[in-house]
Amino acid sequence: MTRNVVILGAGVSGLTVAYLLSKQTQYSITVLAKHMPGDYDIEYASPWAGANYMPVANEGTRHQEWETNTWAPLKALAENHPESGVYFQKAVVYNRKKDLEPGGRLVHRLSETWPVYKEFSQHELSPEMDNGHEYTSVCINTAMYLPWLVGHCVKAGVVFKRAVVKHIANAATGHHSGKMAEVVINCTGLSSNALGGVMDENMRPARGQIVLVRNDAGPMWTTSGTDDGTDEAVYTMTRAAGGGTILGGTYQLDDWNPNPDPKTAERIMKRAVAIAPQLVGPGEEIEGLDVIRHGVGLRPWRKGGPRVQKDQIDGVKVVHNYGHGGFGYQASFGCADEVVTLVDELLEGRSRSNL
Repeated sequence: MTRNVVILGAGVSGLTVAYLLSKQTQYSITVLAKHMPGDYDIEYASPWAGANYMPVANEGTRHQEWETNTWAPLKALAENHPESGVYFQKAVVYNRKKDLEPGGRLVHRLSETWPVYKEFSQHELSPEMDNGHEYTSVCINTAMYLPWLVGHCVKAGVVFKRAVVKHIANAATGHHSGKMAEVVINCTGLSSNALGGVMDENMRPARGQIVLVRNDAGPMWTTSGTDDGTDEAVYTMTRAAGGGTILGGTYQLDDWNPNPDPKTAERIMKRAVAIAPQLVGPGEEIEGLDVIRHGVGLRPWRKGGPRVQKDQIDGVKVVHNYGHGGFGYQASFGCADEVVTLVDELLEGRSRSNL
């Protein structure tokens, strides 16, 4: 029996759900979205992401489970599907002494059991660093990866339609068959704060400003903080297949400004060159950076963490999957797998607590 499903949103969360759900042949899937891969818009966060896998979750949380369950699929893509834009890259992480958490060290959530993991000795660290390590991660060229997901979904029969949906219940009428969808999956990210029937007041923008350059940084580099404020960060990510290097960044809550700030961009570039001097030639500073473009995206931050749960709105069965902040990619498969389980429960009547 064919079950009609509508997925609302075509960012990495919605596309990953479509990708996994389409592997089950009983589902006929329509993706409705205002923005699609190839678009660059302040409302559409996924294209602006670095993106990478750098776990940030606290131990024993659902967030950690989502991240853990995402690593194996990303690893498999890097190993078997280079055309996806997912590839292995060394990540180097430093924790500064001044960023120490009260009563402990600001340690990245990895252990020596991780593949190709190395903890730096004190003589390998600069004086301002408390600790550091490197490990094998993945970096994702989002300009390749998002269309790759679409391509695989289309091959599996998923239909994509552009639409602006004002109320989540109306999405059920958008299935390509002309029939009502039995389930709507809400992957609208930050737009869930204004989507009728949802209107989630816990959603807030976390503005991220980046600089995309042609220079190569080699490994991914990051530190635990900067001297330019708690809402600024330093990281570099060199994308696969000539996708350029992302220099970041900011994490500015409640800032809706869509325009890159020149002074912020200058600070971003200075921090990047300081942590990865190989970006430029000998004796060069930021004038040695070859800028492709400046960009701003709004991460979908949610008070209380992501919302992944079943719901019913105006008689329509709904599964929510939004509010992933800055870790949408590295939790994408874990969350999508849970969404598939929840959809199965709604349509097949399997018992499980409403998470």
